[in-house]
Amino acid sequence: MWKWFDVTEVDRFAEQIVAELTGRFPVSGVEVHGKKAVERVRKTFSSIFAKVDAFARSADLNLYKKARLGNRIRWALTEAGYPGEFVEEMTRELVMHLAVAASRDAGKPPAG
Repeated sequence: MWKWFDVTEVDRFAEQIVAELTGRFPVSGVEVHGKKAVERVRKTFSSIFAKVDAFARSADLNLYKKARLGNRIRWALTEAGYPGEFVEEMTRELVMHLAVAASRDAGKPPAG
């Protein structure tokens, strides 16, 4: 039962995602102008979303852990100084990726 509440792996993953996002897309770059900047943002987000998808498929994420991950990312981005609209949109997209990736594997038999 305690495993259901063990968020060590989730917290570590949230820190990695936030570190990658802030490193590759600093707060000063939130307002994107120009074609090259838009392409950089798209690549950054696709890389992050791919990692979220892989994590959701490999980790045993229950409702509590998904909510914890979303909240950790939301608050870390807010504290880093990202605009509220950006934080909400990024958090929503990440949580949506978690749900979709987890649901893809819900009907599959366990590996091994």
